[in-house]
Amino acid sequence: MPDNPDRDSEDLQNSMTRGERVRAAARTIRTPRSASWIAGETDVSVKTAQKYLEQLVEDNVLLKTQQGDQTLYCVDQLMATYREVATLQREHDRSELTSALESMSSKITDWKASYGVETPGELRAGIADCEDPTEIEDRREVANEWEHLEDRILIVRAALNEYGLAAKHDSI
Repeated sequence: MPDNPDRDSEDLQNSMTRGERVRAAARTIRTPRSASWIAGETDVSVKTAQKYLEQLVEDNVLLKTQQGDQTLYCVDQLMATYREVATLQREHDRSELTSALESMSSKITDWKASYGVETPGELRAGIADCEDPTEIEDRREVANEWEHLEDRILIVRAALNEYGLAAKHDSI
């Protein structure tokens, strides 16, 4: 019998504690969300969601903002970036990071040449001139990956720029 991904996901959620569910959901939010929204997504009470969300704010994982009379939470992107840079430095040596940077830059250079554009926005704008649905979908996918790679390049560069500092601190 084939595996059922929905059931696997449900089994995983059932095996997680309330706190683990709230923490996992909170780390994935990209737009500010309320504790009640998180509670609904994680099947916990609003009070429980607030408790764990506040812990994540104290741990510099989330930011807390006020919008009118509503408290909203979102990922602290600066801290997430620092953590990601540290993870890259610990899991990869300079050579691996340099190769990854070269590969990402090469892909972007190839897309610029292939499509005759300089930015993902220009590539998307060219979709209006396309009639072939496959070409439209290809351009959308390339534009999305291009934007993703631009973000990754910044993080990999930061990891390389501060590589010596991280190695020095880890040895202490």
